[in-house]
Amino acid sequence: MSTPTGSPTGSPTGTFSIRPLEPIKDAELLHRWVTDPKAAFWLMQDAKLQDVEREYMAIAAAEHHDAFIGLHDGEPAFLMERYDPAHVELVGLYEPEPGDVGMHFLTAPSDVRIPGFTRAVITTVMEFLFADPAARRVVVEPDVRNKAVHALNEAVGFVPARVVQKPEKQALLSFCTREQFLAATGVAAV
Repeated sequence: MSTPTGSPTGSPTGTFSIRPLEPIKDAELLHRWVTDPKAAFWLMQDAKLQDVEREYMAIAAAEHHDAFIGLHDGEPAFLMERYDPAHVELVGLYEPEPGDVGMHFLTAPSDVRIPGFTRAVITTVMEFLFADPAARRVVVEPDVRNKAVHALNEAVGFVPARVVQKPEKQALLSFCTREQFLAATGVAAV
């Protein structure tokens, strides 16, 4: 997969950009994020620093999976993973189509609440994914119990398809095309 960096995108909540994740440099930061109680659905609550390094080094070396750090006003604020669902995460659980791209995102824990922040993050992530002309549809598979992310997904155009059983969870398989993203957000995906 190619690894473009995202151009800064302005919103009422600040400026967002995306850069490739550096597994060793970013491991300590990621460890704080993925082990925070608010990141329970990330399934890394008991991870040690070395586990996080190992996980993201494996992703960096993978042909069909990559990870990025999202910046808010220049500071690390979210994690995004992009994957090819024909080869990672959803193999055998649905019929992939050309142009499908899978996505995970996690906002950093914070004591400061910024109204609209998480929606601005997912909008930034979707713009980034659709900046690749080969991307035709974004695929997600969050835990069925994660009602907050289901609402966010729907707000940017995702349509739930069905529940699939993954080894680690029951997941709500959902899809969003460029057209659905535009209709839901008014943001024209490149």
